[in-house]
Amino acid sequence: VMYCQLTTGKTTHVRSKIAGEPTAAVVDIGLDTRKNKATKQNQGREIWYNEDGTAKEHGTEVTAQMKAKYQKGRQSVWQYLRMTSIVNPHAEITFTDPEGEVHHWPRVTERLPTKVEGIKPHPHGIELGQLQRMASESTDSRLTVFLRMNFSGVSARASKELCLAAGIEEKTKPKSMNADQIRALLEAFQGERMMNGKPVKLLNPPTNCLSPIEEMLIKKGLSKTIDSRFISTLTRAPAVTQGNPYQVEVGLIFGGNMPADKPVEILRFANRVPLMYQQGGCLLTKAIESVDWRQYGLEQPGAKGVPKGPAAILVHLASTNVQFTSEAKEALADNGEVIEEARKAMLEMGRGLRKHLEKKKKMAKTKEKFELINDILPAIAEKSAQILGKPIPDLAGSITKIMSAVISETSTTWNKETKQTDVSITLFNYTSRSRAYTMLATWPEKEGAEMLNNDTGGRKEATGVWAWKLAALEPGEKAVISYSLANLERGDWTETDIFFRGSQDVIGASKMDEKFLEEIRRQEKALKEAEQGGPEEEVIEEPGEPLGEPKVAPPSGQTTLFGGDV
Repeated sequence: VMYCQLTTGKTTHVRSKIAGEPTAAVVDIGLDTRKNKATKQNQGREIWYNEDGTAKEHGTEVTAQMKAKYQKGRQSVWQYLRMTSIVNPHAEITFTDPEGEVHHWPRVTERLPTKVEGIKPHPHGIELGQLQRMASESTDSRLTVFLRMNFSGVSARASKELCLAAGIEEKTKPKSMNADQIRALLEAFQGERMMNGKPVKLLNPPTNCLSPIEEMLIKKGLSKTIDSRFISTLTRAPAVTQGNPYQVEVGLIFGGNMPADKPVEILRFANRVPLMYQQGGCLLTKAIESVDWRQYGLEQPGAKGVPKGPAAILVHLASTNVQFTSEAKEALADNGEVIEEARKAMLEMGRGLRKHLEKKKKMAKTKEKFELINDILPAIAEKSAQILGKPIPDLAGSITKIMSAVISETSTTWNKETKQTDVSITLFNYTSRSRAYTMLATWPEKEGAEMLNNDTGGRKEATGVWAWKLAALEPGEKAVISYSLANLERGDWTETDIFFRGSQDVIGASKMDEKFLEEIRRQEKALKEAEQGGPEEEVIEEPGEPLGEPKVAPPSGQTTLFGGDV
């Protein structure tokens, strides 16, 4: 709006309609640069028609004219919209460039982003100026009540200990505190002033103020914009740094038509907003560069810098307080805790890529060997039988001895009739002895899927991992595990990762890494703790001061890159 007004002197026209209402609201929006306030003109309502003359059901249209240079490439309007469509798979975007070419990114899910809750500031993340403003505007008659009602993570015990650590009377009115007292309170917040030699213990802030994209939707967003053969996504459990909750999400897409001799494409996001400039100075890029990608199938000379290969890496940081390197908000500032969290996500995602490449290589060799044996042996047996005048022998045992392998084949398909995803896992024993295995499979439990028609039974190993202990397979035998996944949309779940426990390798499956399960359980525990907000503490009524109604935080939710609210 501001750039449009500065370059052309024209306002921005907005038209918006809610389903069920007969007319659309229209308004021309401008900006009063002196007062830093929005201006409204020509406000009213009108009937909104589609191009075919029918009434539009709902939607929002923004029309702005500006003077700008249109360019193509990595830092173009097209790239910005492409990246926006990846992390907003619920949105449908159509872009017509100056040459008249139409670019369309369709909606791939009807699921809207999770609604976020407002959050009060946490003492560990507050600045001196903000604390001064809050104290001066407070109407509380006691400092302890002010701390409990205006900050997250401050219990009755903690409020008293903060007052003692800061050397301020509990009955002090926040509005009457001087500059030295406010600074002392801030030092108590930050652990510089202690109680009995230890910082005052505070609860972590709630994490329901975050709006992650979620693994399955990242996968769908990447799939609709980039052609590939393999996609891996991961959403880490929420964490807290400097009193601010945050969550890291990553995605890796490999193969397809991407160039193998160029650096991988890096897609950086903060609160769903694309970051297109200063890639080298960004925290998210540094997290990618900190991983030795050579062990995961990508080229990286000296194990430094951005890796090369037919891949794209997505990194998204969701946080209530995104720290940028400058006011331009083009790159994220360094933070050791966030970098380490992003690095852990990269390592886990890289292991998935390595297993995929190894499994694919083994399967290709086995398939070639199997086809060769099935072509040559029957022909030899037929000719030999003709020469000797004997019947053609049964070759099943011979093929089994020559193959000497256990093979797993998996299919994950969408059933149009039942509107469910059908999964089938078949295990073949092409060895000369019996084999016993426990097979494990991933499934989208976190996304709300329900497992149906699982006649083989099994048990839950961890969130999103199911296991089946199979009876011993005799030579030449096979076992089939089949089930359906409900509560999913078409395209939500297209590939199932298979693991095994057993002595003999299974081609088409990966040996279960118990550390992988431990990490899933650790993330599950961290997520539960984040949802619960830590242990509850007893609320102690203070004499002579009723608590009154709790003060509701302003509907800030998740702060956007431009200072607004989601």
